Amino acid sequence: MILAVDVHYSENSAVVAGVVFKSWQDEDSQKEYVSLMDEVADYEPGKFFKRELPCILKLIEDYHLKPKCIVVDGFVFLDDFSKAGLGKHLFDALNGEVSVIGIAKKRYKDIDSQFEVYRGDSRRPLYVTAVGIETQQAKRNVVTMHGNNRLPTLIKRVDQICRGIKVG
Repeated sequence: MILAVDVHYSENSAVVAGVVFKSWQDEDSQKEYVSLMDEVADYEPGKFFKRELPCILKLIEDYHLKPKCIVVDGFVFLDDFSKAGLGKHLFDALNGEVSVIGIAKKRYKDIDSQFEVYRGDSRRPLYVTAVGIETQQAKRNVVTMHGNNRLPTLIKRVDQICRGIKVG
C-alpha cells in the first residue's frame, strides 16, 4: 500500500487528506481519507515539519493505516542527505519502518539539481527526495505515476481532497 498525503491550513486548524493506491501507475485511489486537526503549530521557516508532521500522524492513527511507502508534499531532506525535512521526521516518527518520498513543487535553497524530475511536457521540475528507498528509485516511481502533467494524478487528487475541491 502506498499512501499520498497533503495538508491544507486555515488559521490554526488543518484538514489532512490521504489517498491509498497499490501501484505507482494507478489512475484511481483505492481509498481516500480525511482527518481534521483543531490546533496546529505556527509555521516556522525551515521547520515545516513541526506544523505538518502531527497532522500526518493523526491521519495514520485515525485510520490505522499501514503503508509500505508514504508520499509527502515537501522534502525528505533539505539538502543532499543530512538536514532533515518533513519526510525524514516522518520516517523517524514511524521508527524507520515506512519509506518516505517527498515531492516538492518549489526548489529549496540547498537542494541540488540531481533531485529534479520532469514529467510530461512540463519545463518546470518537481524535486524528489527520499529515505528508506534509493533516491533514483523514488524518482523513477514519481516519473511513472499516472498522468501527463507535471503533477501526477493522485498527487493532484490528494491536494484537491484536503482543499475540499469537488471533482468528478
